[in-house]
Amino acid sequence: MGDFNHPDICWRDNTAGHTKSRKFLECVDDNFLLQMVEEPMRKGAMLDLILTNKEELVGKVKFKGSLSCSDHEMAEFKILRAARRVCSKLATLDFMRADFDLLRDLLGRVTWEKVLEGRGAQGSWLVFKDHLLQAQELCIPTKK
Repeated sequence: MGDFNHPDICWRDNTAGHTKSRKFLECVDDNFLLQMVEEPMRKGAMLDLILTNKEELVGKVKFKGSLSCSDHEMAEFKILRAARRVCSKLATLDFMRADFDLLRDLLGRVTWEKVLEGRGAQGSWLVFKDHLLQAQELCIPTKK
């Protein structure tokens, strides 16, 4: 969490106007981080960011006005521990018994152009991930 000072970044489209901001976005993407702040809080720009590698670790992001004469707003958010418990009970996939033909077929049936139309990189990734995880449940059993 912090003030990253890249006002030219459009988080919805995952684009930026300046080289430094594009490099910052590239770093965020290369490290599989998600930006959790959804509303601009400083003159229409999202400068104060909350980055995480697991969306389910961060909840209820709220901004509570400024402290004293600062031009920053106070951010309040919850760090959710339930995600840790999920990680400790992580199922192992049994790729030896996977039905990859079915997986390819299920993902091939999706009209990707239509499903991803009008979505930015982050939105497209979330839709793709959802389809992949649903297909995975049907095609790749877990080890017992």
